[in-house]
Amino acid sequence: MHSMDVLYNQTLRQLDKSFRRLEAMLPPPQRMRHGNSFVYRYKEKTVHQALIQKLARMVSGLHAARLLCDNGFFQEQGAIQRMLDEFHEDIWFLAFGVINRDLTQLHQDYLDAFYKEEFDPETGNALLDRPMVPRRKIRAYLSRVEQQPYDPSSAVTLYHTIHSGYSGFVHGASSHIMDLWGGDPPQFHIHGMAGTPRQEMHRYDLYNPFFRAILSFAIAAKAFGDEKLCATLSAFNVEFDRLSGRNEAYQNAPSCPPLRNA
Repeated sequence: MHSMDVLYNQTLRQLDKSFRRLEAMLPPPQRMRHGNSFVYRYKEKTVHQALIQKLARMVSGLHAARLLCDNGFFQEQGAIQRMLDEFHEDIWFLAFGVINRDLTQLHQDYLDAFYKEEFDPETGNALLDRPMVPRRKIRAYLSRVEQQPYDPSSAVTLYHTIHSGYSGFVHGASSHIMDLWGGDPPQFHIHGMAGTPRQEMHRYDLYNPFFRAILSFAIAAKAFGDEKLCATLSAFNVEFDRLSGRNEAYQNAPSCPPLRNA
């Protein structure tokens, strides 16, 4: 087993345990009638219920990214990692609104769009387009967060750079698609590129979404009021970083953010 796989497995076990702990703090989803059948929905539609759903997709996405990497589907792995970056931003946006007692109209607009149904539960007809909150507004809010480790300008640039770097995988940009071309004789590798030099490069890149996922869970735990779990995950993040060997000179170890005016 690859050395990083051991660390990723350990991380997923920690995130799974943390997720179940936070999930148990909320009233569970309820059965809601949907046409002639039913669906499960959170009746209360709270910010914490939105957080737990985003955390669920984050863990599921990490598993998916690993499976795609192991089987050589790096274009699809890149698309998943773009999704994970957006989940990370969403979690921080919602969590810091709670932590800093700063839930704004922007947060309410986000929640209204998040909980909007795609189809009418009575007729089954598609409803109007979902009024999504622009990503730039979420990033602008995050850049102003007091606990943000970067200055506002650098923060916006960083979020945009990460987002843009993976957009080509989502939208099928030529420069990204051409990564499928190669070999002897050269051809498009449409059945995956496992065993090629690109596999190690993309396996190396998995560090980033795993690192950010641990931080997202720590911030979410703080928003749930679970100080002990936040501290545990913050310490685990530093240990993950150390064991990976990626940032041994890392000086600004992340920690549980303080409450504003606490």
